Amino acid sequence: MSSSARLAHSTIAETVYETCDAIWNRLVKRHMPFVTENMLQEIVDEFETQWNFLNCVGAIDGKHVRIRCPQSSGSQFYNYKSYFSVHLQAIVDAKYKFMTVDIGAYGRQSDSGVFSESSVFRHLEVGSFNLPPPRQIPRTNITLSYVLVGDQGYPLKEYRMRPNPTDNGSVSLQKEIFNYRLSTARRTVQSAFGILVAKWRCLKTKLQVNPQHVDTIRTVCLLHNIIIDNEGFNENSCNDANNT
Repeated sequence: MSSSARLAHSTIAETVYETCDAIWNRLVKRHMPFVTENMLQEIVDEFETQWNFLNCVGAIDGKHVRIRCPQSSGSQFYNYKSYFSVHLQAIVDAKYKFMTVDIGAYGRQSDSGVFSESSVFRHLEVGSFNLPPPRQIPRTNITLSYVLVGDQGYPLKEYRMRPNPTDNGSVSLQKEIFNYRLSTARRTVQSAFGILVAKWRCLKTKLQVNPQHVDTIRTVCLLHNIIIDNEGFNENSCNDANNT
């Protein structure tokens, strides 16, 4: 091959897609497995120790990933931020690792709408997500379910908790403390997105992919987990990511 020869863009793209699929298929069960009850109990303990929030099995949120305008898509991928995107919705543990990711929903959809169409929602609704049974809170006679924490964009459910509303400006001290602690626990998923974008800066730009290939984003999330599993987590990198 001469020094002036160049690979076609389509060839490079197919190589990237095939590599991402190979990484995902080979390593997902090791670094992003479907959660077991024992795994969730460890996550609960970590949220309680690190973030002072009880019975939390994960933090959920969504992120818009910019893409070029898909052909003949109308406004389906055009989001409220005024650009074309697909939805990356994730559940994150107390150490900023992705437990589950759901990618590819239309950018115009809300977080709650994306969640209601996800496989995680179906598992939670039928009781197959392996949540531990409700437990009695220490030093009380109160029994509570285990929950995911999210923002106001998610409806309140037995397995999902969000902050108390503060629209009227009058919130009791107890509710303020609850909201603060929930917000602190929920920040893990926002920080995970920040770290992801800081390390893979292609996510800062408009991805030149068609919607059928956005599953490659899941491989980036998996690589994020692999790095944490092999190198541990540096709290300073989280602070730096939040400031980018």
